[in-house]
Amino acid sequence: MSIEPSIDTRPEPPSGRWRDPRLSPEDRARALLPLMSLEEKLAQLVGVWVGADASGGGVAPYQAEMSGETPAWDSLIRHGLGQLTRPFGTAPVEPAAGARSLAAAQRRIMAESRFGLPAQVHEECLTGFAAWRATVYPAPLAWGASFDPALVAQMAGGIGRSMRAAGVHQGLAPVLDVTRDYRWGRTEETIGEDPYLVGSVGAAYVRALEDAGVVATLKHFAGYSASRGGRNLAPVPMGVRELNDVILPPFEMALRLGGARSVMHSYAEIDGVPVAADRALLNRLLRDEWGFRGTVVADYFAVRFLETLHGVADGAADAARLALRAGIDVELPTVDAYGPPLLEAIRSGAVEEALVDRALLRVLTQKAELGLLDADWQPLVDDAGELRLDDEAGRDVALRLARESIVLLRNTGTVLPLATAQRIALVGPVADDPLAMLGCYSFPLHVGQRHPDHDLGINVPTLREALSDLAPHLVYEQGCTITGDDASGIAAAVAAAADSDLCVLAVGDRAGLFGRGTSGEGCDADDLRLPGIQSDLVRAVLDTGTPVALVLLAGRPYALGPEVATAAAIVQAFFPGQQGGQALAEILTGAVNPSGRLPVSVPSNSGGLPTTYLSPPLGRRSQVSSIDPTPAFPFGHGLSYTTFDWTDAHALSIEEVPVDEPAVWPVDGDATVRITVRNTGERDGVEVVQLYLHDPVAQTTRPVVRLIGYARVALKHGEAAYVSFAVPADMASFTGVDGRRVVEPGDVELRFGRSSADAAATVRLRLVGAERETGAQRMLESRVRVDRLPALAPARQGPTS
Repeated sequence: MSIEPSIDTRPEPPSGRWRDPRLSPEDRARALLPLMSLEEKLAQLVGVWVGADASGGGVAPYQAEMSGETPAWDSLIRHGLGQLTRPFGTAPVEPAAGARSLAAAQRRIMAESRFGLPAQVHEECLTGFAAWRATVYPAPLAWGASFDPALVAQMAGGIGRSMRAAGVHQGLAPVLDVTRDYRWGRTEETIGEDPYLVGSVGAAYVRALEDAGVVATLKHFAGYSASRGGRNLAPVPMGVRELNDVILPPFEMALRLGGARSVMHSYAEIDGVPVAADRALLNRLLRDEWGFRGTVVADYFAVRFLETLHGVADGAADAARLALRAGIDVELPTVDAYGPPLLEAIRSGAVEEALVDRALLRVLTQKAELGLLDADWQPLVDDAGELRLDDEAGRDVALRLARESIVLLRNTGTVLPLATAQRIALVGPVADDPLAMLGCYSFPLHVGQRHPDHDLGINVPTLREALSDLAPHLVYEQGCTITGDDASGIAAAVAAAADSDLCVLAVGDRAGLFGRGTSGEGCDADDLRLPGIQSDLVRAVLDTGTPVALVLLAGRPYALGPEVATAAAIVQAFFPGQQGGQALAEILTGAVNPSGRLPVSVPSNSGGLPTTYLSPPLGRRSQVSSIDPTPAFPFGHGLSYTTFDWTDAHALSIEEVPVDEPAVWPVDGDATVRITVRNTGERDGVEVVQLYLHDPVAQTTRPVVRLIGYARVALKHGEAAYVSFAVPADMASFTGVDGRRVVEPGDVELRFGRSSADAAATVRLRLVGAERETGAQRMLESRVRVDRLPALAPARQGPTS
């Protein structure tokens, strides 16, 4: 469909106040808005997805059904255009050619519209700029495993600069959904199962992307990951406390600490109310309480979903009315409900034009911030020359992040680090598969697989290739495929393992879309067994008696129960990106000391309902249920090739208390706690010091522990450091029985943990004062300080992490 042109008798717009860069962006937007016709207003509230079709091979839910005949380009841009959707991320295009094409499209849009306004251009950027020949970084679950916001910020800064160089203004990332059920296919896109980890890492990503001049778009606000049964786009039966205390904090952190200028609403319906029509969430909370002043954009086709999937709208115009009223400013990916249906509804009086003006003011304000209202604005790339999106600097960051994200779950010392001079069997369906390194939103998997005539566009060494460079006596057998039931290759794999001194067994996932993978959007799991017959392969290889290092390359944690009890070592990697093969080989051979920590718990059995570590006492093992939800490996767990001692944990009290009494912590003040960490092993390494809050008695049930601070501490052999956390009392707040967020007086514990289940030391404190309600400006993070102490002995030379 196209918007029918109407006769416009208005004169050509003057070059007036809205062009004046001395005015604030909002003042410029207010000056431009009344000059625009209704058609011109609506044109700014939609995107156009050039190249998307109804072939059934799309990259968005229901794309085949929602993509009709594409109107003529001249018709689409006659009244201007708000957004261009994914000019690089729809089909493979040489970066320089794509930039030139985009610049030409922008000049055409500017020339055809009365005001000469360019479109705002958006792209996906979750694992890197989603363009052909662009660096592919580790997936978000790997960011969480790194526990390193600073390195994630380096990655995001590089992504942002490459996008700006190509002429892109807005990135649809990061995903701030907190993992609630690992069966959900999009678990790989999340940073983890803890809101503090997700929020702190996500805020770092946002800050860096915004500093690079790209608008960061927070996804998916809110509740998407809490769907019933771990199914994509399924109902969410969530209570107010789970929403307030688990789901919302990462978004609040990314807005206030990161400065995000855009939010994408969730596909979810929470307790029967679709988020796309939820004024309480998108307006009252997001804007009135949190003070957000940016744009809310629709997840792809979600405005029309109010009619077709949720059943709360009577047609496209009614869907547009509900979405506008709720606070959705821009319909993506292409013009639909905000086009002719909304135009006619406004003309008939069914929808107030004031709702359009409210959304338009936000859209124009953001365009002014980006310089798109300036009289001298020109496309960033005219003659692009050699535009490189995958360079040495990007690959270096990708490699360092991959190294930090790999988690050593178990190590008896009999296999790892690998003795590379021995005979090593490499077995498994992901061992020689470059795509096993990449997440669903990487260009090669998200788009490239629909274009088999194009190569990956980047070099992605497999584990086999990387390990072969380090281990000369390596033999390889696939064993089986990721999916399917063909067991004919297992015998050869077993023979290879039996004839070797050691075996590296690599199993896991293939990311994809809507059933075309075992992980990724729309690729949900029935349970947490390894896909296909990979579990049969694992059992058969372990039964040989050859010492085995089990490697998991996956987008979610899979159950690791008694069947892997004889594995000498277990290594977990969450889609570590294009340099992941090298990083894994370095970890396995000991060239790099592992330092990753689990951002999700690894379950013990595949059939029980998955639970995250944020459980109250009744969510833990009990005598009243035959199901034991205790994980095989808990959140925060990870081993090293060196050892660390943690000693002298104490509070730096603001007032003296008896030795046996808890330290005083005012309900409106800070508590500072400190511990000494020393590297007592034989090599340099990194310890991840985690701080957890335990609140034994509260007015509502609370998680047994929850993360409130962490620090990566690099220590040479023999070196030590004081690690201190200054914790605002606001970090102890929670949603009370009456729905208010409060800090409640009483005894609490701050636990220094090697993981959520391994407390190395506990500091008792007492929150004192009257119960205090926290406001919109509550403190959102703890402050950490690391003070190094002299080493006991000179550091030994050797590989470092």
